[in-house]
Order: sequence, then C-alpha cells, then structure tokens
Amino acid sequence: MKKITNLIVLLFITLNGFTFGQWIQTNGPCDANVRCFAKSGTNLFAGTDGGVFLSTNNGTSWTAVNTGLTNTNVYALAFSGTNIFAGTLGGGGVFFSTNNGTSWIAVNTGLTNTNVYALAVSGTNLFAGTWGGGVSLSTNNGTSWIAVNTGLTNTFVWDLTVSGTNLFAGTDGGVFLSTNNGTSWIAVNTGLTNTNVYALAVSGTNLFAGTYGGVFLSTNNGTSWTTVSTGLTNTNVYTLAVSSTNLFAGTWGGGVFLSTNNGTSWTAVNTGLTSTYVNALAVSGTNLFAGTSDGGVFLSINNGISWTAVNTGLTNTYVSAFAVSGTNLFAGTYDGGVFLSTNNGTSWTAVNTGLTSTYVKSLAVSGTNLFAGTSGGGVFLSTNSGTSWTDANTGLTNTTVLALTVSGTNLFAGTYGGVFLSTNNGTSWTAVNTGLTNTDVYALAVSGANLFAGTWGGVFLSTNNGTSWIAVNTWLTNTYVLALTVSGTNLFAGTNGGGVFLSTNNGTSWIAVNTGLTNTNVYALAFSGTNLFAGTWGGGVFLSTNNGTSWTAVSTGLTNTDVYALAVSGTNLFAGTWGGGVWRRPLSEVIVSVEENNSIPTNYLLEQNYPNPFNPSTVICYRLPVGSFVTLKVFDILGREAATLVNEYKQAGQYVETLHATSLPSGVYYYTLKAENYVQTKKMMLIK
Repeated sequence: MKKITNLIVLLFITLNGFTFGQWIQTNGPCDANVRCFAKSGTNLFAGTDGGVFLSTNNGTSWTAVNTGLTNTNVYALAFSGTNIFAGTLGGGGVFFSTNNGTSWIAVNTGLTNTNVYALAVSGTNLFAGTWGGGVSLSTNNGTSWIAVNTGLTNTFVWDLTVSGTNLFAGTDGGVFLSTNNGTSWIAVNTGLTNTNVYALAVSGTNLFAGTYGGVFLSTNNGTSWTTVSTGLTNTNVYTLAVSSTNLFAGTWGGGVFLSTNNGTSWTAVNTGLTSTYVNALAVSGTNLFAGTSDGGVFLSINNGISWTAVNTGLTNTYVSAFAVSGTNLFAGTYDGGVFLSTNNGTSWTAVNTGLTSTYVKSLAVSGTNLFAGTSGGGVFLSTNSGTSWTDANTGLTNTTVLALTVSGTNLFAGTYGGVFLSTNNGTSWTAVNTGLTNTDVYALAVSGANLFAGTWGGVFLSTNNGTSWIAVNTWLTNTYVLALTVSGTNLFAGTNGGGVFLSTNNGTSWIAVNTGLTNTNVYALAFSGTNLFAGTWGGGVFLSTNNGTSWTAVSTGLTNTDVYALAVSGTNLFAGTWGGGVWRRPLSEVIVSVEENNSIPTNYLLEQNYPNPFNPSTVICYRLPVGSFVTLKVFDILGREAATLVNEYKQAGQYVETLHATSLPSGVYYYTLKAENYVQTKKMMLIK
C-alpha cells in the first residue's frame, strides 16, 4: 500500500540534529477568541482558538501554555484533581497536562470522534462530549476511552454537567439524562420548546438550560421544563454560570444578563463589555469572567455591573492583513479592527476610533494616508496613522473590500463586486469592470502600467487603469487566485490548492513553480530582495531564493501554521495567522540558515522519526553524501510492507519525508533506508 508523502529538500528545519533559529510570537494583537475557562486554586485557564492561556493574577496578565498541544482550537477545559484536560476541535481530541499546562500529551485511544465540545468530571470518571460522536467515557485519565451512547438519540453534544449521580448532556436534540455514568440515557425534554441546548448549569436542585430560544428551568432533574426568559432581550444563550443566588447568561450578540430570582426576570449587565458575543463565563470567588469572541477576557468584580478587559498577554487574534509605513506596522484583524506596533510587534495598540466596521480584510498605504478595506463596511481612511478614521465609500456599491492597491495617485479596491477606482483618496469611487468576467477579486498587483486582478476565476490584466480587462490564464491550471506579487518582470500568483504560478510575460502564459512547496493553499506572498515568501493555510511559511524553482519550509517555532498575511518591515519578516496573532522572524536568520544548510552532507544518515510515538503523521529525515537510488519503506511488525515513501534516484542532499498513517492500525512499525551500500532500519510507534 503506497501512502501519500510530502517531500522537501531539507534546507531549513529543526528536527533531530537540524537546529537553527525560529519564529517568535509577538505580544499581540490582543482581543482573543475565548471559548472556555477552568479554575484551580489561584490559576485561571482560558481555552482559545490559539491554545490555552494561564493567568495567576485574575486575568491581569496571561501566559500561553501550549507545549505539546498540537491542536490549538480549545473548546473545553476540565480539572480532575491536579490534572487538567483540554478538548479540541479539528481532529485533535483530548489533551492531558499534569503540570498546569506546562506540557501536554494527546490522550485519544478509543476516542472515535475527536471534535470535543464538552468535558465533565464525576469522581474518577472523565466524560467527553463530541460533535457527532456522542459521549465517551474514560476511567483512567484519558488513557483509553469507550463510547457510552445507548439511548442518546442525538450525538451532537454541546455541553455536559454533573449533579450528584446525574449526568446531563445538552445536545442539538435537547437534554439527555444518565444516572449510571453514561451506560444508558433518556431524553428529558418535556416543556423544552427549543432543543438546541448550548449550556447547562446547576444551582441547588435547579437545572438550567441555555438554548437558542432563551433559558429554561427544571426543578425535577429535567422531567419537565419551564421557560424563564423575561427581560432576556437576546435569547441566543451560549453559556451559563451560577454565583450564590445569582444566575448569569452569556449570549451571542447581547452580552451578559443577570437574574437574581432563578430566571424569573433578567437584566442586561454590559457596561464596559465592548464585545457582546459571549462564549464562556466563569466564577472565581467574587470575580466573574466573560470570554468573548475576538474581544478576549473581561472581568467584573461587582456581579456584572461593570466590566474591564483583562487581556495582557492573551495573544490570539485572527490577522488578515498587514501594511508598513516607515517604522509603523499595521495589522488588520477579523472583528478586532486595526492594531499598530511601532516596535516590531513588542507591543500593539488598537487604533479604531471611527472604524465602524472592525472586520478588516485589506490595508494599503499611500503617502501619509492609510486605507482599510473591511467586510461590509467598505473603505476607511486615516491620515494620522490610525488615530482616527473616516469612511470613504461614495460610489463604492460593494462594501466587502478584499484587496487594496495604490498606483501613483490611483487607489484600486478589489471587492465581491469587481474592481473600483478612486483618484481622490477614496472621496469617490467608480466601478471599472468592463471585461472582468469574474468579479470576486481577492488580490490586486501593479507592474508599471499593468494592473492585475486575482479572482476566483483566474487572473485579469488591465493596461488602462481598469477601463478594460482581459483574462490572462493560459496554463494557469488553478484559477482560485488569492495572492499576487511582482518582482521585476516576474508575476507570481498564489492559489487555493494549486500552489504558486509564475508568469514572465505579464500573464500571457504561466508555469507552476511548486517543487518543495508541500502545502499548496497559498494565501499570501511577499518579497524581500530576491527572496520570495509564501504563506500557506496549514503549512506555515515557505521560502524560495530562485523565483519559485524550489521552496524550503521556514516554519520552525510557528505553532500556528494558518498564515493569512505576510509583510517585510525593516529587517524582519512578519506572519499574520488565523487565530495565533502575529509572528516575527529576522530575515537574516531565515536566509542565512537556508544558505548554511544547502551544503552537501559528508555521510549517509537516517534520523529517528519525529514525533515518536505519533498519530497520524510523522516525519523522517535522511542525508545522502552522493547521488543514489533510494528506497525508503515502512514495514509492520510482521515484516509486511505498509508504505513506500521513496523509490527513485535522489541527488546528494538532505531530505524529509512525511508518512500519513491515517489508514494504518496502531502498532510498532519499522522503516528502512537503502541507498547504494547503506542500509539502516529504525523503529517507530503509531498510537491512535
């Protein structure tokens, strides 16, 4: 059985003997997407789309604690004694830490669905609620799991809660009750008129359910329910929390509500809560914490009467665009607006006064003018480095602005409605779409008098400032174009799934330039001198020093590899990630490291795979001092061939292979490298 492999000529990587510099995460921007909380003593943990963060001072400052957490989409946290568990989405399953998040290990054996939305602890039992896989039980701290779904007719589990010997599951099909640790379930939905149950909370003998239709109360363990939503002006309830006689409801778009009478009536308590999309609530003594969508964490010390943002160090932002102006670096974010750093990312400041739409898709600089293209809000202009903004949308009939570019005194905007031109800094706009047969414009680039538009239907060229367009797509085999960049007479296009294409004749013809580019979802391109960088979705950053002829991965230390934006500022390369904020790396470090590791090895060498044990993928490095015919094969413990990774002639150099073992069973495997007279075998273990 032959497995799909990813091959890279190893020019730069940190792996078992290959150690160089790496990326570091800058201190922001802040405004995290906080999904959940867990409290143990004075430690407060926040689960975000960028992993787990720890605060030991009630949110005054936060520290990322993600070592070993290979999936950072954390939707659930739970403590069992001194052990903390994290439930993740996207196939990551459950992770386990015995040292307050200093290090994590995956604990998924038997967990057949690894999209974990909820965790709950009852004695020595740990329960995981999954999206489509129901509930699983572990009695040994996650070492192994078994599904416990008998009677659970809806397996899309949003929340779990324990009350004495009762275990409740909130699902897309209402509430289910188990009195025997999940061995069997019964639906308990009488009177529950909305069965999309996102949150559950217990207060004494009262059980509350938060739904898309408000809050419901049961005083008899779910046998019957009553709606208790008077005054709850937003009924999309995502989270519930109890503090003494106070019941709090976090809603999607309506902020936090307080009830002092078991839900009989509610009052909005949102003063200072600048993000009203509330995913999580947690109580610690007299402190109430709210985790929000892209607003980070807020703290109230007076039962919600007032709130304060407590986000220092909480660096989990969706970064969609960069712009550089002198020593100023601007980052456009999803729902967080624009942030400014004047010190290479050491600190960031939100600069959003007047920016009424904070979903920023694109940025551009023209002299002292800074433009921001937004999703639904059109274009905004700042003449003072973001201190204040004014909208500049007259004539802009489509206000989802995906791309901005400047050519002399002309400003172009790429939108879902084609290209628009402004000759007066956005004061007025004119549509310039004649011949543009696809008007979903994701990228714009200028080369002399040529203007290029990258669309969901390929590349278009205008030689007259957009007055007319022609398609230039010959041999562009993937026409989902997300990025464009120009270097001299070379035009590069980054595509969704097709990698990078090069045209040396203004788009008349294209060739794919993807050797070594192991991830072909290219969302960003940037040049520094003759060095071309590609930011990919899920593969991190790649570097080509020869106009795309070959690529090298330069992502060591970049724990979030969903790269949406790239920028060169001074001597640094910046990567904007989707959920992990901004990362920085010195250009000299990247380029020198590539040059140093381009030397010919002096001996054959087969490295130990990493990680080991692994699930589901692992990488294998090897070196060749001379050109050789190479075979690299994987065998099971009985000696049967399980995969052929290499079976061809290779030039002298350093190589990396990736084994994707999704269809292989757990167990011990051996991999053998044969090259000329060199034969070496090593052992590895697959644990699912």
